[in-house]
Amino acid sequence: MSRIDYSRFSLLVIFLLAQLAVHAQTFDIVLGRPTGSSITASVMFNQAEEFYFEYGTSSGVYNASSINFTAAPNVPVEADITGLTANTLYYYRLKHHAVGASTYNTSSEYTFHTQRAVGSEFSFTVEADEHLYDKKGVQSIYNICLDNQAKDKPDFMFSLGDTFGDDHTAFTITSDTLDELHRFYRPFLGRITHSVPFYFCLGNHEGENDYYMLQNPPNNLAIMGTLWRKYYYPNPYPNNFYTGNTEVEPYGVGTPENYYAFTWGNALFVVLDVYRNECDTSPKPQGWNWSLGQPQYDWLKTTLEGSQAQYKFVFAHHVRGQGRGGILEAKLYEWGGYEQNGTSYTFPANRPTMAKPIHQLFIDNGVTIFFQGHDHVFAHEVMDNITYQAVPMPSDSTYMIGKLANADAYVSDTLDGTGHIRVKINPTCVKVDYVKAYLPADTLSGQHHNGEIGFTYTLGTCSPTGISKPGLEQAVMVYPNPAKDLLVVQLPPELEKYRIRLLNLLGQEVLNTRSTSIDVRALPSGVYIMSLESAQVTLTRKVIINH
Repeated sequence: MSRIDYSRFSLLVIFLLAQLAVHAQTFDIVLGRPTGSSITASVMFNQAEEFYFEYGTSSGVYNASSINFTAAPNVPVEADITGLTANTLYYYRLKHHAVGASTYNTSSEYTFHTQRAVGSEFSFTVEADEHLYDKKGVQSIYNICLDNQAKDKPDFMFSLGDTFGDDHTAFTITSDTLDELHRFYRPFLGRITHSVPFYFCLGNHEGENDYYMLQNPPNNLAIMGTLWRKYYYPNPYPNNFYTGNTEVEPYGVGTPENYYAFTWGNALFVVLDVYRNECDTSPKPQGWNWSLGQPQYDWLKTTLEGSQAQYKFVFAHHVRGQGRGGILEAKLYEWGGYEQNGTSYTFPANRPTMAKPIHQLFIDNGVTIFFQGHDHVFAHEVMDNITYQAVPMPSDSTYMIGKLANADAYVSDTLDGTGHIRVKINPTCVKVDYVKAYLPADTLSGQHHNGEIGFTYTLGTCSPTGISKPGLEQAVMVYPNPAKDLLVVQLPPELEKYRIRLLNLLGQEVLNTRSTSIDVRALPSGVYIMSLESAQVTLTRKVIINH
């Protein structure tokens, strides 16, 4: 064959392969609503398909199967798998073929776990503010963050909003555009949600709030967005496993699946909607004009007071829906009871039908961590023994969007970067890690690596020796602070295999040592985070160096 013939042959092969790729069958699976006896799988193909699931409790052994389902092109089908056993890891695969075909194709093997028993060890992950729709978020690094979460093998994941919607064109946006925005995310989430059930929490940019609900219903951002969200993503609704919003909304919405709670192992999980029940007709209500709304407040109070769970986790897009920051905002108005000046307590006058501020509900009922997004930054704060955890953006290729814009709204432990929050639970301890994501090009210097831990802390007794973790924490002394030349870390004798690290406020490690007398003369003046990691305890302290 001549050179020119070979070239034409090669081009023909490339063209045919490209055509095959265009017409290749693809699908994605978004798991949701796991319980002790069931799970929902939202399955979508790009062509008409028939399918069913095979599943079992051992890898490669599938001794049960679902009923058969038929899917139209690009139309998700919610397939409920029922009759499952609680506290069990299941292995499953998808069997499918084009409508009219006789031979089934077989997917890879995937997994999911049913409700954990009390006392079980498990983990979950949290991300927030993906923002791919407005290009703040970058697809390549978001995929890396998702893959990092898959490596954690969590029982489920939460997204804290600003994920699907775009309210920048709120009054002209069409149903077709909202369809595209919600469908756009499925291939991304589908990288891991075939084995990691997905829980969604509404953000401000989804636009599902009372203000937009009133604008020319049902042809408005809020109602159309709700319909498309429910169409593509199976969020919980009230049943014998989940509690939540029981209101049935008009225009085909039904129960909006916007706030809900459930128990898993030793933990209660509560997801709030800080937008839909504002009881106000302005797009961004401020001060006392903002509210959870009486029904959601009453449900939250009942849920927290009625739970005997050892750990209680609450999630929302942001404290009070608007503004920036964590505990500074949590002191105010309906959340904290005080006016903007921080000294005038006016909750009884402004909320006569509510028993106490939201933060006080957290205190009285032992909430462990409140997770929020909105500010695109990692920030760890504590107020009245309640941890307020801001979740970083999972798709920021600059690593600095939230740090530059919003760090000054927080009072402690504010770091740059992109990634997710991983939470590990056992009967005596909660361990929280900030798992950072990096593009390959940004790891070549060796200064960072994908999946590194940017910050970690523990709650409860995390000591395998039985030594009280709170006692150990109190025994750790760091002085002088501010330090000029020498920083001394005084440790109790029980600590073993410890390592001391100093991080600057960019999250960069500037020192790693086992010495408890640290020469800091070479470090620039400024604020640093000291991280102590040992066999018994992990803790962080803020350190000031001032030459």
